[in-house]
Amino acid sequence: MNAPTTPSSPIGPNQANSTTGTTTVITNIGTLVTNDPSLGDNSPLGLIQDAAVVIDGDRIVWTGESSKAPATDNRVDAGGRAVLPGFVDSHSHLVFAGDRTAEFNARMSGRPYTAGGIRTTVAATRAATDEALEANLTRHLAEALRQGTTTMETKSGYGLTVADESRALRIAASHTDEVTYLGAHIVSPDHADDPAAYVALVTGEMLDACAPYARWVDVFCEKGAFDGDQARAILKAGKEKGLHPRVHANQLTYGPGVQLAVELDAASADHCTHLTDADVDALANGDTVATLLPGAEFSTRAQWPDARRLLDAGVTVALSTDCNPGSSYTSSVPFCIALAVRDMGMTPDEAVWSATAGGAAALRRTDIGRVTPGAQADLILLNAPSHVHLAYRPGVPLVTEVWKRGRLQVL
Repeated sequence: MNAPTTPSSPIGPNQANSTTGTTTVITNIGTLVTNDPSLGDNSPLGLIQDAAVVIDGDRIVWTGESSKAPATDNRVDAGGRAVLPGFVDSHSHLVFAGDRTAEFNARMSGRPYTAGGIRTTVAATRAATDEALEANLTRHLAEALRQGTTTMETKSGYGLTVADESRALRIAASHTDEVTYLGAHIVSPDHADDPAAYVALVTGEMLDACAPYARWVDVFCEKGAFDGDQARAILKAGKEKGLHPRVHANQLTYGPGVQLAVELDAASADHCTHLTDADVDALANGDTVATLLPGAEFSTRAQWPDARRLLDAGVTVALSTDCNPGSSYTSSVPFCIALAVRDMGMTPDEAVWSATAGGAAALRRTDIGRVTPGAQADLILLNAPSHVHLAYRPGVPLVTEVWKRGRLQVL
Protein backbone atom coordinates (compact mmCIF):
# COMPACT_ATOMS: atom_id res chain seq x y z
CA MET A 1 0.00 0.00 0.00
CA ASN A 2 2.80 2.38 0.92
CA ALA A 3 6.38 2.19 -0.30
CA PRO A 4 9.19 2.62 2.23
CA THR A 5 9.79 6.28 2.81
CA THR A 6 13.14 8.04 2.44
CA PRO A 7 13.75 11.39 4.11
CA SER A 8 14.60 14.49 2.13
CA SER A 9 18.14 15.87 1.89
CA PRO A 10 19.57 17.09 5.21
CA ILE A 11 19.69 20.78 6.02
CA GLY A 12 23.09 22.28 6.76
CA PRO A 13 24.30 22.37 10.38
CA ASN A 14 23.41 26.01 10.96
CA GLN A 15 20.37 26.30 8.73
CA ALA A 16 16.66 25.87 9.22
CA ASN A 17 15.33 26.30 5.72
CA SER A 18 11.59 26.88 5.81
CA THR A 19 9.14 25.13 3.51
CA THR A 20 5.98 26.28 5.27
CA GLY A 21 6.92 29.76 6.46
CA THR A 22 6.57 28.76 10.15
CA THR A 23 9.33 27.08 12.09
CA THR A 24 9.56 25.95 15.72
CA VAL A 25 12.58 25.22 17.86
CA ILE A 26 12.43 22.95 20.91
CA THR A 27 15.38 24.09 22.98
CA ASN A 28 16.95 23.43 26.39
CA ILE A 29 16.71 19.65 25.88
CA GLY A 30 18.61 17.76 28.58
CA THR A 31 19.46 14.73 26.42
CA LEU A 32 18.41 14.35 22.78
CA VAL A 33 18.25 10.87 21.25
CA THR A 34 18.78 11.25 17.49
CA ASN A 35 19.60 7.62 16.54
CA ASP A 36 22.24 9.07 14.22
CA PRO A 37 25.80 8.56 15.53
CA SER A 38 27.17 11.25 13.21
CA LEU A 39 25.00 13.93 14.84
CA GLY A 40 25.91 13.24 18.44
CA ASP A 41 28.33 11.26 20.56
CA ASN A 42 29.06 8.55 17.95
CA SER A 43 26.98 6.02 19.91
CA PRO A 44 24.07 4.25 18.16
CA LEU A 45 21.69 6.67 19.92
CA GLY A 46 23.60 9.72 18.67
CA LEU A 47 23.11 11.54 21.96
CA ILE A 48 23.38 15.34 22.15
CA GLN A 49 23.42 17.10 25.53
CA ASP A 50 21.83 20.53 26.04
CA ALA A 51 20.28 20.17 22.60
CA ALA A 52 17.72 21.73 20.32
CA VAL A 53 15.50 20.53 17.43
CA VAL A 54 13.98 22.68 14.71
CA ILE A 55 10.68 21.64 13.10
CA ASP A 56 9.32 23.01 9.85
CA GLY A 57 5.88 21.72 8.97
CA ASP A 58 5.90 17.96 9.46
CA ARG A 59 9.69 17.60 9.16
CA ILE A 60 12.77 18.03 11.29
CA VAL A 61 15.18 20.45 9.62
CA TRP A 62 17.92 20.92 12.24
CA THR A 63 19.37 19.26 15.34
CA GLY A 64 22.32 20.32 17.46
CA GLU A 65 23.41 22.12 20.61
CA SER A 66 20.97 24.68 22.01
CA SER A 67 23.54 27.47 21.83
CA LYS A 68 23.82 26.98 18.06
CA ALA A 69 20.11 26.77 17.23
CA PRO A 70 19.03 28.99 14.32
CA ALA A 71 16.35 31.64 14.61
CA THR A 72 12.76 30.36 14.25
CA ASP A 73 9.23 31.71 14.40
CA ASN A 74 8.28 29.83 17.58
CA ARG A 75 10.23 28.60 20.59
CA VAL A 76 9.45 25.80 23.05
CA ASP A 77 11.53 25.34 26.21
CA ALA A 78 11.98 21.65 27.09
CA GLY A 79 13.11 22.62 30.57
CA GLY A 80 15.98 20.13 30.64
CA ARG A 81 13.78 17.18 29.75
CA ALA A 82 14.91 14.37 27.45
CA VAL A 83 13.60 14.22 23.86
CA LEU A 84 13.36 11.00 21.86
CA PRO A 85 11.92 9.90 18.54
CA GLY A 86 8.32 8.76 18.88
CA PHE A 87 8.07 5.05 19.56
CA VAL A 88 7.47 2.83 16.53
CA ASP A 89 5.25 -0.10 17.50
CA SER A 90 5.60 -2.51 14.59
CA HIS A 91 3.36 -5.32 15.86
CA SER A 92 -0.17 -5.05 17.23
CA HIS A 93 -3.66 -6.55 16.81
CA LEU A 94 -6.12 -3.74 17.49
CA VAL A 95 -9.20 -4.54 15.39
CA PHE A 96 -11.11 -6.77 17.77
CA ALA A 97 -14.06 -6.95 20.13
CA GLY A 98 -14.66 -8.73 23.39
CA ASP A 99 -12.66 -9.42 26.52
CA ARG A 100 -10.49 -12.32 27.64
CA THR A 101 -10.11 -11.49 31.30
CA ALA A 102 -11.31 -14.95 32.34
CA GLU A 103 -8.66 -16.60 30.17
CA PHE A 104 -5.93 -14.39 31.65
CA ASN A 105 -7.13 -15.10 35.17
CA ALA A 106 -7.10 -18.83 34.53
CA ARG A 107 -3.63 -18.64 32.98
CA MET A 108 -2.29 -16.76 35.98
CA SER A 109 -3.79 -19.57 38.07
CA GLY A 110 -1.72 -22.18 36.28
CA ARG A 111 -3.21 -23.00 32.89
CA PRO A 112 -0.61 -22.73 30.04
CA TYR A 113 -1.09 -20.48 27.03
CA THR A 114 -1.96 -21.96 23.61
CA ALA A 115 -3.13 -20.31 20.41
CA GLY A 116 -6.69 -21.62 20.88
CA GLY A 117 -7.99 -18.59 22.76
CA ILE A 118 -7.96 -16.61 19.53
CA ARG A 119 -11.27 -18.28 18.63
CA THR A 120 -12.97 -16.46 21.52
CA THR A 121 -12.00 -13.10 20.04
CA VAL A 122 -12.98 -14.24 16.55
CA ALA A 123 -16.54 -14.90 17.70
CA ALA A 124 -16.82 -11.52 19.43
CA THR A 125 -15.27 -9.63 16.52
CA ARG A 126 -17.59 -11.19 13.96
CA ALA A 127 -20.58 -10.17 16.07
CA ALA A 128 -19.43 -6.55 16.52
CA THR A 129 -20.55 -3.63 14.39
CA ASP A 130 -18.11 -1.61 12.30
CA GLU A 131 -18.68 1.31 14.66
CA ALA A 132 -17.78 -0.75 17.71
CA LEU A 133 -14.61 -2.09 16.11
CA GLU A 134 -13.51 1.38 15.03
CA ALA A 135 -14.21 2.85 18.47
CA ASN A 136 -12.09 0.16 20.09
CA LEU A 137 -9.28 0.72 17.58
CA THR A 138 -9.19 4.48 18.08
CA ARG A 139 -9.30 4.08 21.86
CA HIS A 140 -6.21 1.90 21.80
CA LEU A 141 -4.40 4.17 19.34
CA ALA A 142 -5.07 7.16 21.61
CA GLU A 143 -3.90 5.15 24.63
CA ALA A 144 -0.66 4.29 22.81
CA LEU A 145 -0.15 7.90 21.70
CA ARG A 146 -0.36 9.10 25.30
CA GLN A 147 2.53 6.75 26.05
CA GLY A 148 4.67 8.06 23.18
CA THR A 149 3.80 5.79 20.25
CA THR A 150 3.59 7.87 17.08
CA THR A 151 3.61 5.02 14.52
CA MET A 152 1.63 1.83 15.02
CA GLU A 153 1.28 -1.19 12.79
CA THR A 154 -1.88 -3.24 13.23
CA LYS A 155 -3.29 -6.42 11.76
CA SER A 156 -6.49 -8.19 10.87
CA GLY A 157 -6.84 -11.80 12.01
CA TYR A 158 -9.90 -11.85 14.23
CA GLY A 159 -12.48 -12.18 11.47
CA LEU A 160 -11.25 -15.12 9.38
CA THR A 161 -13.96 -14.68 6.74
CA VAL A 162 -13.65 -12.68 3.55
CA ALA A 163 -16.10 -10.03 4.77
CA ASP A 164 -14.72 -9.76 8.31
CA GLU A 165 -11.05 -9.66 7.34
CA SER A 166 -11.61 -7.04 4.65
CA ARG A 167 -13.69 -4.82 6.93
CA ALA A 168 -11.03 -5.05 9.67
CA LEU A 169 -8.38 -3.85 7.23
CA ARG A 170 -10.62 -1.14 5.81
CA ILE A 171 -11.21 0.19 9.33
CA ALA A 172 -7.52 -0.02 10.23
CA ALA A 173 -6.39 1.68 7.01
CA SER A 174 -8.42 4.76 7.88
CA HIS A 175 -6.24 5.29 10.97
CA THR A 176 -2.73 4.02 10.15
CA ASP A 177 -0.58 3.49 7.08
CA GLU A 178 0.96 0.32 8.53
CA VAL A 179 -1.74 -2.28 7.94
CA THR A 180 -1.16 -6.04 7.81
CA TYR A 181 -3.34 -8.78 6.33
CA LEU A 182 -3.36 -11.68 8.82
CA GLY A 183 -6.10 -13.92 7.50
CA ALA A 184 -3.65 -16.68 8.41
CA HIS A 185 -3.85 -16.08 12.17
CA ILE A 186 -5.32 -19.52 12.83
CA VAL A 187 -7.37 -21.88 10.69
CA SER A 188 -10.91 -20.53 10.79
CA PRO A 189 -13.30 -22.53 12.98
CA ASP A 190 -15.47 -22.80 9.85
CA HIS A 191 -12.70 -24.86 8.20
CA ALA A 192 -11.45 -26.80 11.22
CA ASP A 193 -11.87 -30.11 9.37
CA ASP A 194 -10.31 -28.86 6.13
CA PRO A 195 -7.26 -26.62 6.69
CA ALA A 196 -6.27 -26.90 3.03
CA ALA A 197 -9.55 -25.29 2.00
CA TYR A 198 -8.88 -22.41 4.39
CA VAL A 199 -5.38 -21.89 3.01
CA ALA A 200 -6.95 -21.76 -0.46
CA LEU A 201 -9.38 -19.11 0.78
CA VAL A 202 -6.63 -17.06 2.45
CA THR A 203 -4.51 -17.13 -0.73
CA GLY A 204 -7.46 -16.58 -3.05
CA GLU A 205 -10.75 -14.76 -2.51
CA MET A 206 -9.83 -13.38 0.91
CA LEU A 207 -6.48 -12.06 -0.32
CA ASP A 208 -8.16 -10.40 -3.29
CA ALA A 209 -10.60 -8.60 -0.99
CA CYS A 210 -7.97 -7.59 1.57
CA ALA A 211 -4.93 -6.60 -0.50
CA PRO A 212 -6.22 -3.13 -1.46
CA TYR A 213 -6.23 -2.09 2.21
CA ALA A 214 -2.92 -3.57 3.35
CA ARG A 215 0.81 -3.03 2.99
CA TRP A 216 1.89 -6.31 4.62
CA VAL A 217 0.97 -10.00 4.70
CA ASP A 218 1.56 -12.05 7.84
CA VAL A 219 1.13 -15.67 8.99
CA PHE A 220 1.23 -17.41 12.36
CA CYS A 221 3.73 -20.16 11.57
CA GLU A 222 3.31 -22.30 14.66
CA LYS A 223 2.00 -25.60 15.97
CA GLY A 224 -1.76 -25.18 16.19
CA ALA A 225 -1.78 -22.60 13.39
CA PHE A 226 0.10 -23.00 10.04
CA ASP A 227 3.05 -25.22 9.19
CA GLY A 228 6.04 -24.17 7.08
CA ASP A 229 4.60 -25.26 3.73
CA GLN A 230 1.27 -23.56 4.38
CA ALA A 231 3.01 -20.40 5.59
CA ARG A 232 5.25 -20.28 2.51
CA ALA A 233 2.24 -20.57 0.19
CA ILE A 234 0.38 -17.80 2.02
CA LEU A 235 3.32 -15.40 2.07
CA LYS A 236 4.20 -16.02 -1.58
CA ALA A 237 0.60 -15.40 -2.61
CA GLY A 238 0.67 -12.12 -0.70
CA LYS A 239 3.91 -11.10 -2.38
CA GLU A 240 2.35 -11.73 -5.78
CA LYS A 241 -0.37 -9.22 -4.79
CA GLY A 242 2.22 -6.62 -3.81
CA LEU A 243 2.15 -7.21 -0.04
CA HIS A 244 5.45 -7.60 1.76
CA PRO A 245 5.86 -10.49 4.25
CA ARG A 246 6.10 -10.48 8.03
CA VAL A 247 6.00 -13.69 10.08
CA HIS A 248 4.82 -14.71 13.55
CA ALA A 249 7.78 -17.02 14.11
CA ASN A 250 9.07 -19.38 16.79
CA GLN A 251 6.90 -18.08 19.62
CA LEU A 252 5.71 -21.29 21.27
CA THR A 253 8.13 -23.87 19.89
CA TYR A 254 11.13 -24.31 17.62
CA GLY A 255 9.98 -24.29 14.00
CA PRO A 256 10.58 -23.11 10.44
CA GLY A 257 9.17 -19.59 10.85
CA VAL A 258 12.39 -17.62 11.30
CA GLN A 259 14.25 -19.23 8.43
CA LEU A 260 11.19 -18.95 6.20
CA ALA A 261 11.05 -15.22 7.01
CA VAL A 262 14.67 -14.75 5.97
CA GLU A 263 14.20 -16.90 2.85
CA LEU A 264 11.30 -14.71 1.68
CA ASP A 265 12.97 -11.42 2.71
CA ALA A 266 10.30 -10.72 5.30
CA ALA A 267 10.65 -7.32 6.95
CA SER A 268 10.43 -8.97 10.36
CA ALA A 269 10.26 -12.27 12.19
CA ASP A 270 8.19 -11.57 15.28
CA HIS A 271 8.48 -13.26 18.71
CA CYS A 272 11.73 -15.24 18.08
CA THR A 273 11.56 -16.92 21.48
CA HIS A 274 12.77 -20.42 20.52
CA LEU A 275 15.81 -20.12 18.27
CA THR A 276 18.45 -22.55 17.07
CA ASP A 277 21.95 -21.39 16.18
CA ALA A 278 20.93 -21.74 12.53
CA ASP A 279 17.99 -19.39 13.12
CA VAL A 280 20.25 -16.77 14.69
CA ASP A 281 22.78 -17.12 11.86
CA ALA A 282 20.03 -16.70 9.27
CA LEU A 283 18.82 -13.48 10.91
CA ALA A 284 22.37 -12.17 11.26
CA ASN A 285 23.08 -12.76 7.58
CA GLY A 286 19.75 -11.47 6.22
CA ASP A 287 17.76 -8.25 6.20
CA THR A 288 14.92 -9.53 8.39
CA VAL A 289 14.50 -7.76 11.74
CA ALA A 290 13.89 -9.84 14.86
CA THR A 291 10.94 -8.17 16.60
CA LEU A 292 10.73 -9.11 20.26
CA LEU A 293 7.44 -8.81 22.12
CA PRO A 294 8.08 -9.05 25.87
CA GLY A 295 4.48 -8.21 26.74
CA ALA A 296 3.53 -11.65 25.46
CA GLU A 297 6.02 -13.44 27.68
CA PHE A 298 4.96 -11.30 30.65
CA SER A 299 1.28 -12.09 30.08
CA THR A 300 1.75 -15.81 29.45
CA ARG A 301 4.59 -16.53 31.91
CA ALA A 302 6.55 -17.95 29.00
CA GLN A 303 10.29 -18.11 28.38
CA TRP A 304 11.82 -14.71 27.65
CA PRO A 305 13.43 -14.14 24.22
CA ASP A 306 17.21 -13.91 24.50
CA ALA A 307 17.85 -10.44 23.12
CA ARG A 308 21.49 -10.55 24.20
CA ARG A 309 22.14 -13.58 22.01
CA LEU A 310 20.63 -11.85 18.99
CA LEU A 311 22.39 -8.53 19.53
CA ASP A 312 25.76 -10.16 20.07
CA ALA A 313 25.29 -12.01 16.78
CA GLY A 314 24.67 -8.72 14.93
CA VAL A 315 20.92 -9.16 14.41
CA THR A 316 18.79 -6.02 14.10
CA VAL A 317 16.25 -6.12 16.95
CA ALA A 318 12.95 -4.27 17.32
CA LEU A 319 10.79 -4.03 20.45
CA SER A 320 7.01 -3.87 20.18
CA THR A 321 3.96 -4.42 22.37
CA ASP A 322 2.02 -7.14 20.49
CA CYS A 323 -1.04 -5.39 21.90
CA ASN A 324 -3.89 -7.90 21.64
CA PRO A 325 -6.73 -9.03 23.91
CA GLY A 326 -5.38 -12.50 24.62
CA SER A 327 -1.65 -12.81 25.14
CA SER A 328 -0.33 -9.24 25.54
CA TYR A 329 -2.96 -6.68 26.42
CA THR A 330 -0.63 -3.70 26.78
CA SER A 331 -0.14 -0.69 24.52
CA SER A 332 2.82 0.60 26.55
CA VAL A 333 6.17 0.64 24.77
CA PRO A 334 7.85 2.06 27.93
CA PHE A 335 6.66 -1.02 29.82
CA CYS A 336 8.17 -3.27 27.14
CA ILE A 337 11.45 -1.33 27.30
CA ALA A 338 11.61 -1.94 31.05
CA LEU A 339 10.90 -5.67 30.58
CA ALA A 340 13.56 -5.97 27.89
CA VAL A 341 16.17 -4.38 30.13
CA ARG A 342 15.20 -6.34 33.23
CA ASP A 343 14.58 -9.79 31.73
CA MET A 344 15.95 -10.01 28.17
CA GLY A 345 19.54 -8.85 28.55
CA MET A 346 19.25 -5.48 26.80
CA THR A 347 20.90 -2.28 27.98
CA PRO A 348 18.67 0.80 28.31
CA ASP A 349 20.32 2.29 25.21
CA GLU A 350 19.67 -0.88 23.17
CA ALA A 351 16.06 -1.10 24.28
CA VAL A 352 15.32 2.52 23.39
CA TRP A 353 16.99 2.11 19.99
CA SER A 354 14.99 -1.05 19.32
CA ALA A 355 11.70 0.66 20.25
CA THR A 356 12.37 3.56 17.87
CA ALA A 357 14.88 2.95 15.06
CA GLY A 358 14.45 -0.82 15.37
CA GLY A 359 10.70 -0.55 14.93
CA ALA A 360 11.24 1.67 11.90
CA ALA A 361 13.59 -0.94 10.42
CA ALA A 362 10.93 -3.62 11.00
CA LEU A 363 8.58 -1.49 8.89
CA ARG A 364 11.33 -0.69 6.39
CA ARG A 365 10.89 3.02 7.04
CA THR A 366 13.72 5.56 7.03
CA ASP A 367 11.62 8.63 7.83
CA ILE A 368 10.63 7.68 11.39
CA GLY A 369 12.37 6.37 14.50
CA ARG A 370 15.05 9.07 14.50
CA VAL A 371 15.47 12.79 15.09
CA THR A 372 17.48 13.87 12.07
CA PRO A 373 17.09 16.49 9.36
CA GLY A 374 14.55 15.30 6.81
CA ALA A 375 12.83 12.83 9.14
CA GLN A 376 9.19 13.10 10.10
CA ALA A 377 8.78 15.34 13.15
CA ASP A 378 7.62 12.64 15.59
CA LEU A 379 9.02 13.46 19.04
CA ILE A 380 8.34 12.71 22.68
CA LEU A 381 9.37 14.68 25.76
CA LEU A 382 10.00 12.84 29.01
CA ASN A 383 9.59 14.20 32.50
CA ALA A 384 13.20 13.10 33.07
CA PRO A 385 16.64 14.30 31.97
CA SER A 386 17.58 11.04 30.21
CA HIS A 387 16.04 8.22 28.17
CA VAL A 388 17.47 5.76 30.73
CA HIS A 389 14.61 6.70 33.06
CA LEU A 390 12.26 4.63 30.87
CA ALA A 391 13.84 1.51 32.38
CA TYR A 392 15.02 3.13 35.62
CA ARG A 393 11.47 4.20 36.60
CA PRO A 394 9.23 1.40 35.31
CA GLY A 395 5.50 2.01 35.39
CA VAL A 396 5.85 5.78 35.82
CA PRO A 397 4.07 7.85 33.11
CA LEU A 398 7.11 9.83 32.01
CA VAL A 399 5.87 10.96 28.57
CA THR A 400 4.64 14.54 29.00
CA GLU A 401 4.41 15.80 25.40
CA VAL A 402 4.06 14.10 22.03
CA TRP A 403 4.70 15.76 18.68
CA LYS A 404 3.39 13.87 15.65
CA ARG A 405 4.16 15.09 12.15
CA GLY A 406 5.19 18.41 13.64
CA ARG A 407 2.03 18.97 15.67
CA LEU A 408 1.79 18.93 19.44
CA GLN A 409 -0.85 16.32 20.29
CA VAL A 410 -3.69 16.64 22.75
CA LEU A 411 -3.13 13.72 25.12
